[in-house]
Amino acid sequence: MICNADSIPNGSCLRADVCIIGAGPAGIALALDLSERGFSVLLLESGFMEENPTTQRLYEGDVADKKLHSPPDKYRQRRFGGSTAIWGGRCMPFDPLDFEARSYVQHSGWPISYDDLLPYYPRANDLAEAGRFSYRAEDALGADTLPLIRGFESERVLTNGLERFSCPTHFGNRYARQLQLTPYVNVLLGANCTGIRLQPNKMAVRTVDVQTLTGTRFSATCRITVLAVGGLETARLLLASNDVAPEGIGNSHDVVGRYYMCHIAGNVGRLTIKGPTENVKHGYELSPEGIYCRRRLAVAPAEQQRLGLSNAVARLHFPRITDPVHRSGVLSGLFLARRLISYEYGKRLNDGNSSTTSADYARHVLNVATDPVDTTAFLMHWLSHRSLADRKYPSVILRNRTNRFSLEMHGEQIPQCNSRVKLSDKIDTLGMPKLHIDWRYSNSDIESIRGTLNVLSQEFAASGVARFEYDDENLEEDLTRFGAYGGHHIGTARMGNNERFSVVNAECQVHTVNNLFISGSAVFPTSSQANPTLTIIALSLRLGHTLAKKLGTPQQASVIDREFA
Repeated sequence: MICNADSIPNGSCLRADVCIIGAGPAGIALALDLSERGFSVLLLESGFMEENPTTQRLYEGDVADKKLHSPPDKYRQRRFGGSTAIWGGRCMPFDPLDFEARSYVQHSGWPISYDDLLPYYPRANDLAEAGRFSYRAEDALGADTLPLIRGFESERVLTNGLERFSCPTHFGNRYARQLQLTPYVNVLLGANCTGIRLQPNKMAVRTVDVQTLTGTRFSATCRITVLAVGGLETARLLLASNDVAPEGIGNSHDVVGRYYMCHIAGNVGRLTIKGPTENVKHGYELSPEGIYCRRRLAVAPAEQQRLGLSNAVARLHFPRITDPVHRSGVLSGLFLARRLISYEYGKRLNDGNSSTTSADYARHVLNVATDPVDTTAFLMHWLSHRSLADRKYPSVILRNRTNRFSLEMHGEQIPQCNSRVKLSDKIDTLGMPKLHIDWRYSNSDIESIRGTLNVLSQEFAASGVARFEYDDENLEEDLTRFGAYGGHHIGTARMGNNERFSVVNAECQVHTVNNLFISGSAVFPTSSQANPTLTIIALSLRLGHTLAKKLGTPQQASVIDREFA
């Protein structure tokens, strides 16, 4: 059942086996898993089926440095399906190395291993509609597939890693019907969690407070409570729920909100590849089951360990879009239309600056006017393969005319305790304190990417088939031009065995609260090179298995049907 929370009588107390707060990919994946096991689930979602401006404003908050971090109401969607309403669909798992304690990555090491999560990745791939769990080119595309760069061979640099792309699947639209029909799940829209109330001994959740924007108030008392509200909102709820634990839930050692990570990313340098353009597979390829895939470059794990490098990948990318000297009508057209594009991509199309001159604008217009063939072909392809397609072409890929590329870097950020989110002295319309975000990167993050680029440069030169050069002096600027990249909010309630340095244990249970769990990237101890969504879903499915064992057998009836039918 899916209904508006305003239909619940004021002052009611709802019951279920599990209360899940947040209906993004983590919450929906967990609700589906538990319902298939016969457990009753109350799924509380602040938003509605469509974006609601008043609800979206509940995400508003402050940032310490607007150049480094976007306002917290951007990138995220407070609606049914969460930010999968706007994501690009990029899927890839974390690497085995990401879970290990690495001496050169401070605060690294997960209390679980890659093998612990591996059984849940295939189902995560299915839910994301990203095809088979196969992330090597020779496995996913066939043994006879051509290499990324013909003639380039290296033991230090891997070129057979893949990214797979979801439709992109909007989890709200895709799974609404299934959640509507199952008798075990009740979804309440417009249901804002305003507090998690503990028992006096602080060891268990007593009740969850819920409020709508129209003033309806009720509560939920369930056997298990799960926060699945994203890396920022998780910290906000834990810190604001301070009636029994004054420092906030799970925060007796001041860890909640700390170690906040995103990714270090930017377009860097110039890669010039010798030979015909057919020697380079820089665009998207279709797997046999019809999934868009794309290759990327990565320093081999053993070499990362030898050189002390954080995990990072590089994708072949077009030149800087703001500079009209590229003479591409497609790029200039995208630049001129950037304000009509979503916030995240529009910001990138602006290249992090607003210093474009009138002469630059004129040259962009000239590029469009003098490049009609490619521009028209691009628009037709975009219309047929993106706008009108169910499985959308993932992003802009230009025809390779010159074998010249920049490298789009996407790197792990080393966790540091001073990078954090905390409560501000401002409140929202529900009376909840807003967030103040102080995201920080370190010199080690930049130096690690520099080390990765140097390996790539050395291996390209040794191969004789390519040359890579980058502006070493301005590397930090290139990597921080977009600030905290991609809306990947990671690490604010990190997982670990020692509660002095973590918030949840290996089972995602808050250390000091035996029936409170967290699902999502907030619990990741490190950020990997990968976008977090696929691992969020896999970890949620693992949590479903954990909760099923903890609960034993279903006990609560279907909540709303029983009490308010």
